[in-house]
Amino acid sequence: FAVQALRSALHCIARSLLEGRMLSAADEACFSAAAAAVPLLASLSREQLSVARLGGLTNIVFRVEARVAGGLQRYCLRCPGPGTESYIDRAAERANAEAASRAGVGPAVLSFSDEGVLLMPLLPGETMSPEAFRSRPGAAARAGVALRTLHHSGEAFASRFELFEQVDKYLGELGDGAALPEGYGEALADAQAVRAALSARPLPGAPCHCDPLCENFVDDAESGAMRIVDFEYAGMCDPLWDVADLSVEAGLDAAKEAELLRAYFGGATPTPEEVGRVVLYKAMCDLLWTLWGLLQHKNGNPAEDFWAYATGRFVRCQRLMARPDFAQHVAAVRAGQPSG
Repeated sequence: FAVQALRSALHCIARSLLEGRMLSAADEACFSAAAAAVPLLASLSREQLSVARLGGLTNIVFRVEARVAGGLQRYCLRCPGPGTESYIDRAAERANAEAASRAGVGPAVLSFSDEGVLLMPLLPGETMSPEAFRSRPGAAARAGVALRTLHHSGEAFASRFELFEQVDKYLGELGDGAALPEGYGEALADAQAVRAALSARPLPGAPCHCDPLCENFVDDAESGAMRIVDFEYAGMCDPLWDVADLSVEAGLDAAKEAELLRAYFGGATPTPEEVGRVVLYKAMCDLLWTLWGLLQHKNGNPAEDFWAYATGRFVRCQRLMARPDFAQHVAAVRAGQPSG
């Protein structure tokens, strides 16, 4: 819980510091270069555009209001962050974002440059946070419906997300001799039992977001719709990864997680194998995103203290894997039935 609280607080601080203020010289230069790559914005004068910086962990994001003949149009402009080209496939991201839009879950992709400059409509509603998921009635259920809609859409994403391949990729990006939290090697070795169980009963891949950070959900409670943004890490994957990771990111308690699962499974009771997959992926997402945090630390990302972020996630992973019932969930997934 402390990790989500810290991350949420940092996001709120970043938003309060960035949103609504005048652009710095560096922000203005970044915006000008990005706008030049977007035909819709490049056709307008700077005087027609009101621009404010939004928060972001790895990318630079702007809210843009354009005064045009038809009235005021609001957009979100995303500029790829430094270093992201080493681990983000922008061509796949574009294809996946367009597929999510067709599925009715993601926003329209209005422009997407080869370098990853993205323009999309500014969605109505509240950008979610762990606190919002806990306090907004029905939010967990609406997120479950949004994930179910995406996973059952029949869309095929252009990339594949495989947990242990991602672990190996991030370890490679970190390089030999990288500082890892104490005990990480042992936890990775213990995770081979999880890998074997998941490999014994692989599920067909579904189009998954794969990075369901709370702030990637926008909740329009009036319309009853939850939308999802930011498909940088998306790919074909076991759909229960998204469900488990969202529960972790939002810090859902047992009641809120049950609400999420009921909505996701359409009111049906999940099987012991499905529950087991959620538990296993809750541990494994922390194992993976620990390495992502270390990569941000290595790259000098100033958005937050990524060493503290990484070590906090790893401690939570260790705690879950040490629970007496964790081995039972591994066995349930491996067998596809209750482990007794």
